Amino acid sequence: MTNEENLNSAIAEHTAMFNRLHELIPLISEVAEELRACIKRGGKILLMGNGGSAADSQHIAAEIVGRYKKERRGLPAIALTTDTSILTSVGNDYGYDYIFARQIEALCRPEDVVIGITTSGNSANVIHAIVEANSIGAVTIGLTGGTGGKLSELCKFNLIMPSNNTPRVQEAHIFIGHSLCDLLES
Repeated sequence: MTNEENLNSAIAEHTAMFNRLHELIPLISEVAEELRACIKRGGKILLMGNGGSAADSQHIAAEIVGRYKKERRGLPAIALTTDTSILTSVGNDYGYDYIFARQIEALCRPEDVVIGITTSGNSANVIHAIVEANSIGAVTIGLTGGTGGKLSELCKFNLIMPSNNTPRVQEAHIFIGHSLCDLLES
């Protein structure tokens, strides 16, 4: 396959998946309303994921705390992926599967929203954290792909990207993150 063919194929996959995102508009809108309600009740938004999803968590949290498009007061959001001392100490003492759950136990309150980002919906450390958030009474949201994995059974809302291709799912996740920030600001 030539470079041009490879790129054309990737663009075709991306376009096909993005054309199907229209199906998620009602659920995206409902999640945006949940985020607004969280902020109004004095809650915060906690985000987590691994690898590219960790970067997406940080990116979305930055847009919420800083600003997306509009000048406004900072809104409370924390990416649970950024404190290397917590991640490594909890990983060492309890295991990698609990690096987010322990932070949820310490930081999460019932008025909060917890967003787990995982392309498969099956990342063990995200699953443990969502279970912990549910036990606290927080609203849980998944950003997944494929079938939605185990998060489909655990989250109040699971935004499942209509693809099994990890790069395409990640492209849609950041679009959804931006869309949620835009709706939150409006």
